Amino acid sequence: MPTQGPNPENARINLLQGTLDLLILRTLVFGPQHGQGVARAIQRQSEEVLLVDHGTLYPALQRLESKGWIEAEWGTSSNNRRARFYKLTRSGRKQLTQEAGQWRKLAAAIGRVLGPEES
Repeated sequence: MPTQGPNPENARINLLQGTLDLLILRTLVFGPQHGQGVARAIQRQSEEVLLVDHGTLYPALQRLESKGWIEAEWGTSSNNRRARFYKLTRSGRKQLTQEAGQWRKLAAAIGRVLGPEES
């Protein structure tokens, strides 16, 4: 995971383990993807705020696979390299729905505590 850089406006945010799992599951809703593709999708969709490094990504993918929430199979990437492609399972979809609802509830509660943004 990245650390905050010197410029707070461009700072990247560290992800907690559960949050990374949720983002991986969400990314795989759009179809199978290899690990680097998952990391790039999270970075792109977060508008470059979230950066997932290999040291956190691959243990998370293994954890999700061991829980039965994703499945992996070997394939060939767009640059003609052998890669594992991950896809969401039925139980992974169910977990995504449950966790996304909990996360949205938590985010709304934190937003209420923080109150409106001051200028």
